[in-house]
Amino acid sequence: MMPRSPYDSMNIKKIALILLVVVLLVGGAFFLWIYRSLHQPVVHSKSGQFIEITRGTAPGSVIRKLSQEGIIRNEWPVLVYLKLTGTGSGFRAGEYDFPSPVTPAQVIEKLQAGQQRFLRLTVVEGWTRWEIAAAMARLPELKLPDSESALQLMNDTKLIKDIDPMAENLEGYLYPATYEFPRDTTAQDLIALMVKRFREEWTPSRSSDAKELGLTPRQVVTTASLIETEAKLAAERPIIAAVIYNRLKIGMPLGIDSSVIYATRLAGKWRNDGKVYQSYLDRRSPYNTRLFAGLPPGPIASPGESSLSAALNPQQVDYLYYVREPSRDDGAHNFYTKESDFQTGVNALRDWERHRDLENAQKPAQ
Repeated sequence: MMPRSPYDSMNIKKIALILLVVVLLVGGAFFLWIYRSLHQPVVHSKSGQFIEITRGTAPGSVIRKLSQEGIIRNEWPVLVYLKLTGTGSGFRAGEYDFPSPVTPAQVIEKLQAGQQRFLRLTVVEGWTRWEIAAAMARLPELKLPDSESALQLMNDTKLIKDIDPMAENLEGYLYPATYEFPRDTTAQDLIALMVKRFREEWTPSRSSDAKELGLTPRQVVTTASLIETEAKLAAERPIIAAVIYNRLKIGMPLGIDSSVIYATRLAGKWRNDGKVYQSYLDRRSPYNTRLFAGLPPGPIASPGESSLSAALNPQQVDYLYYVREPSRDDGAHNFYTKESDFQTGVNALRDWERHRDLENAQKPAQ
């Protein structure tokens, strides 16, 4: 065999070097292509729509589905990246809403973080459990056949027995707020969430304030529910609280129409037309504060933070009466100590209402 010349060795080294450079260039180009593909924004039409990724779906199938939806333009660079890095093993099931434009890298990041589509329910301050049950029944995901089914769930009081051992239902303890929750949440779970929110508001400080006033939590929540249904302005709530407590001290009926309506609802006789009929006022119910002195047996609505605070911090005034101020449309009241002054305010309101009704009757039909 002929000995290999120094020139042959040099040629081999050159070829090897060239091949190495080529490999590096090709490899660099390949990874540059992947990088650019992963960071190239894609405009799509699915923004605002939720795409479900079910549990156990393989990473490749996830990418192909998103490619079919137009969210990923070129799936091969993404699949290669997932294969090389193993990133796809961190994908999570969920319901995803991808913004537009979005890069594949952002898609991968979101799939790793996970996303669930949340439902929303707003419980308005002053709502009764009937309104809350009706709102829950309108959410098909809760799978309630009707609002009565939700009301039945609200009769389970074990979540508040330590606060209110006398409670027969959760009226007053379903805290008014906006709730966001996963679609697999049950109606019972949602009710528990509302009670949990109330318990967060009923702090040890509030419990201590109630004791200083000589009131049980149930009495405070009941008072707060009355305030909630009477006061439109936050600034007036401590004053209305004072009127309630002042009347209670002298054994004077509270005369709050919302409690009369509540009594009528309990009896199944409420017409839901915004009027208070004489039959409502004559109803022999402990919730009828026109006929019976003292607080009603329990809360009549869901009070918010402002009303709870007012019930625990009444303003130091000697008012016994209030009536709506007719010159304002924000629900403001005038407050009185003497019944004669109160009656003058009532007459002014009635005159204003008659004048308004007359003007409305004279307006041409639209």
